[in-house]
Amino acid sequence: MTILMTITSTGTEHPRRPVRGALALGMLSLCCCVLSGCAGDKPARAEAPPASPPASAAADLPAVLATIGDEQVTMNDVRSRAGDDLDQMEARYLRARHKLIESTVDDLVRERVLQAEARKQGKTEEQLVEAETGGSLEPSDSAITAWYHENQSRMRGRSLEQIRPQIADLLRTESRKEASEKLQQRLNQEQKVTINLQPYRVELNNDGAPSRGPAAAAVTLVEFSDFQCPFCGRFFPTLKQVERSYGDKLRIVYRQYPLTNLHPNAFKAAEASLCANDQDRFWEMHDAMFQDQGRLAVKDLKATAARLGLDQKKFNACLDTGRYTERVQADMAEGGKAGVTGTPALFLNGAPIDGGAVPYESVAQAIDKELAAAKR
Repeated sequence: MTILMTITSTGTEHPRRPVRGALALGMLSLCCCVLSGCAGDKPARAEAPPASPPASAAADLPAVLATIGDEQVTMNDVRSRAGDDLDQMEARYLRARHKLIESTVDDLVRERVLQAEARKQGKTEEQLVEAETGGSLEPSDSAITAWYHENQSRMRGRSLEQIRPQIADLLRTESRKEASEKLQQRLNQEQKVTINLQPYRVELNNDGAPSRGPAAAAVTLVEFSDFQCPFCGRFFPTLKQVERSYGDKLRIVYRQYPLTNLHPNAFKAAEASLCANDQDRFWEMHDAMFQDQGRLAVKDLKATAARLGLDQKKFNACLDTGRYTERVQADMAEGGKAGVTGTPALFLNGAPIDGGAVPYESVAQAIDKELAAAKR
């Protein structure tokens, strides 16, 4: 499989690979979602009977796609060959469709609410935003100077006078954005706006997966991850911070998604975590591997298990026999069906959190929103 590597503006590895068939190419060009994290070829899947195709994907297809004499080629035959690709494309399409609907609804609500208020007050929308700031969007000289001194590392030796117009533009944009959001929130309440559209969610079967936190917690955070992925390593301290902040309000579930085309030790590391889970030491092994991602060869995994005080004989037998190979493959297959294309991939109560290794603030904002919804 040819891999064409590109780097996003955030320094993210994003492999692109050729897709067979004009239909596949067209679908991906319309709805491929890119996560800021490690990404690679599709994972190997556990053997399973071919599932029925989603109704939306199969509605316009004939029952018999082709015949060879008396022999028939049906959708079940296609899915036995390309079922994973079809599931991923369907998931990406549904997710992209929902995002388009969601953003359009937000735009329409914002426009109509602002237009109604502008007519009511006899002002332009820009005047409404300026009034929300207290009179002006223009930054003061003191604000420009303070920003300059607080961001010296970004100035690259340029003087305040050289960079003043750019700083003013930045502060003006930030003030307008903050005022617009504040105005929108106030007007939504005054005009009794209700958004009935719910977040896009997928159903994940987390039975038996390593977890931390109450099973009955209002919010469940599922992470599909790869122990050798540098972006997953970057997210590791964020996950710890989330756990400390929310405690029993949150359940955290770890799902396996090793990208073996990029990370040769990742699959065995995934198995090792489940072998440690047999001895109720999954999270200790999880933390140790993310704290030292350079030591994930089999001999290193066994040494880590010994250091953590696991029963060495049981752990080694589990790892050497590949006891959890199919379990890891099953996680990867389910992740693919949910639209996972890279790691880390986060789902909050089934709703994807876009961006891969997102900062703590992004996760906390999403959790707070789910907690607030659970109280209603």
